[in-house]
Amino acid sequence: MWMRGGLAIGAVALLPACASTTLASTPVPDQVAPTPTITVAPTTTTVPETTVVEPTSTTVSTTTTTTVPAPTTTTIPVNIIAVPVADPPIVGVGSSSGPETQRAQERLLELGFWLQSPNGDYGLTTKQAVMAFQKYYGLITDGVLGDQTAAMMTAVTERPHGRADAGTLVEIDKGLQLLFFVIDGKSEWVLNTSTGSEQPYDEPDKNSPDERQVGDSITRNGLHDVYRERPEGWWEGDLGEIYRPKYFTGGIAVHGSNSVPDYPASHGCVRVSVPAMDWIWETGLMPLKTPVWVHEGTRAADNG
Repeated sequence: MWMRGGLAIGAVALLPACASTTLASTPVPDQVAPTPTITVAPTTTTVPETTVVEPTSTTVSTTTTTTVPAPTTTTIPVNIIAVPVADPPIVGVGSSSGPETQRAQERLLELGFWLQSPNGDYGLTTKQAVMAFQKYYGLITDGVLGDQTAAMMTAVTERPHGRADAGTLVEIDKGLQLLFFVIDGKSEWVLNTSTGSEQPYDEPDKNSPDERQVGDSITRNGLHDVYRERPEGWWEGDLGEIYRPKYFTGGIAVHGSNSVPDYPASHGCVRVSVPAMDWIWETGLMPLKTPVWVHEGTRAADNG
């Protein structure tokens, strides 16, 4: 608190007295000059008034300020997309076709697992989509829509996603054996895939029978990009037929195959189903120069 005081003292005015002297007139002969009369004017001393100014007291009130903490904001990562619980619940249909299969197909598409059409037919791409779902959530990967798979499909509240949360790219998770199409940081589509078995091979060259192809079945990790492609039909590669390949490092490509199991089985390429490869070409999801990120992957248990 600041205290402010002041004392004002008035000026002292001292007025000097005026002396008035009266002199006698011209002297008269033989007369004794009269004694001069001196009139002294009274001296008046004016005592100045002293003005005392009382000090002014300023009282500053004390204000208690309570700081309310700012609300906590939870930022949801851009690659997390919420979905509602399926209502009514998805029904376990096994591998049968029908209206409940159609509902399951619609749910798979809502979650981002690609299949050809929600037509109620439990065909190849539906089996592949169910297998991809099972891989992601750590279920038995038989491609059959049983009760456990149906219950999980009902209950999930966010779309599956890869690790990438920025950019537009193809992400290949070798741990999950899944391929993600990431668009502007969001995993829009998921495909079942089969990458390199990581086993050595020594086989006859399909194009030059007198030669042998020897190597390790490894899908190389790292950030690559699509640099070459073959748009039409089947091609006889040195290690077997591949369908409409898109090469992203050396002789390794994403390509269609008639065998896409639930485990790594290729010589190093990234297999998807033939209908899925046609869909990739038709939608233009993987043009030349598309980044392709291959990594060891995520354990399925982390997603449940």
